[in-house]
Amino acid sequence: MRYRTLLFTTPGLAMILSLAACGDEQSTSKSADQPSGTTSVKPSATPADTLTVQVRASAEAPAKTWTLNCAPPGGDHPKAADACTALAKAKEPFKPVPKDQMCTQIYGGPEIATVKGTWQGKPIDTKFTRKDGCQLYRWSAVGPLFGNVPKVR
Repeated sequence: MRYRTLLFTTPGLAMILSLAACGDEQSTSKSADQPSGTTSVKPSATPADTLTVQVRASAEAPAKTWTLNCAPPGGDHPKAADACTALAKAKEPFKPVPKDQMCTQIYGGPEIATVKGTWQGKPIDTKFTRKDGCQLYRWSAVGPLFGNVPKVR
């Protein structure tokens, strides 16, 4: 019986002590130089997600350029919210295809896009094409980022 009581009281006592440690920081120490009432905590400053997207219908075609901000969605991108959603869904949207990756020889078109700026606090400078299956998959994963691709004239 003694052991059974010990098995039940030890976890209960640990829970009570841990809950007692939780609470409002202001209630534990309040000096005269601290303001009374509630205080707000400001998040640490992180670089905004700002990208410059340049899309060409082909290597020789003129480029269409947009800026995109994702906190909140904005810039002059025609579908900023859709582009930010696509980027958020992609696991690593700007990770290049590994050099040793085997890719199908499915040609998706001559379109080329470059993306420069900052995403999740990291500098971005990458190129997207549609020249093979791997590149096509990568392009499709973040397709809204490229908006309506300009037509070859």
